[in-house]
Amino acid sequence: MAATRRGVHARLAALQKLEPAGSSSSPEPTASGYRGFESGRTLPLRVEFIRQLKRRRTQWTGGFLLALPIIMALAFQLGGSSGSSSGGPALVDLATAGAGNFALFTEFASVGFLLVVIVAMFCGDTIASEASWSSLRYLLSLPVPRARLLRQKLVVALTFSFGVNLLLPGWAYLVGGVFFGWSPARSPFGGSFSYTETLQRMLIVAGYAAIQALLVAALAFLLSVLTDAPLAAVGGATFLVVVSNILDSITALDPYRVVLPTHFQYSWLDALTPVISWDDMIRGTALAVIYAALFFTIAWTRFARKDITS
Repeated sequence: MAATRRGVHARLAALQKLEPAGSSSSPEPTASGYRGFESGRTLPLRVEFIRQLKRRRTQWTGGFLLALPIIMALAFQLGGSSGSSSGGPALVDLATAGAGNFALFTEFASVGFLLVVIVAMFCGDTIASEASWSSLRYLLSLPVPRARLLRQKLVVALTFSFGVNLLLPGWAYLVGGVFFGWSPARSPFGGSFSYTETLQRMLIVAGYAAIQALLVAALAFLLSVLTDAPLAAVGGATFLVVVSNILDSITALDPYRVVLPTHFQYSWLDALTPVISWDDMIRGTALAVIYAALFFTIAWTRFARKDITS
């Protein structure tokens, strides 16, 4: 079936209005065309979730995230005490102080690049991979409405993305407890937390990191509907995040740096002060939500009008 600007669904809907050739009677109720098809039940989340879970890249990513904290803990064990860091919160100096500090350091070391790549992979591989496999047109011809296809793909991708942002610090906490004990976390700004405060601060850190990941997810998803190459979508989103981080490090750009997507990426460090400072985290959350809403809107609009030729 030839691709059109309006897509195959509009054509299918129009065909049902035509009576069969040589027949003067109305069509039978059972031959109601596209409208009779239960499009709301196509591509269920369970099927898409299992499908993505069985992919090798998902399994390898999960295995790597489980192995990473163990590798880091062994590195600290073999290397002894860490050297002092130059400037900023000395999270690396406190990494072996207990489970909480080890989890916080793992988050600090991973959130800037590793988690960005993983989230970009899950969300940038959604539509572009179907196009590269030449299966996108067939999915839309089942028929799966375009809006539903995007929604189902995005829900599954975001589930994996947020799951990764929760899995890594949670698993690192367990690994840190086994290797370095279960002492409450110590703040790099001075003082220490109780067990309850440690868990509360870690939830704040993980939640804020997940919100920041929403921006990366939206950018990768937008690129996924613009290209047929999954690596281009994943690499493009990662590249733009890296560029934003580089520009954010140039203090001469003040006060314009505050509008960069990654300017508040590490604002979760304010959750480790004796008294939590919410200002930058609120600004970072608002900025991430605005960018994500913009990217998702563009992705939906572009895909609704796009010729599906692959």
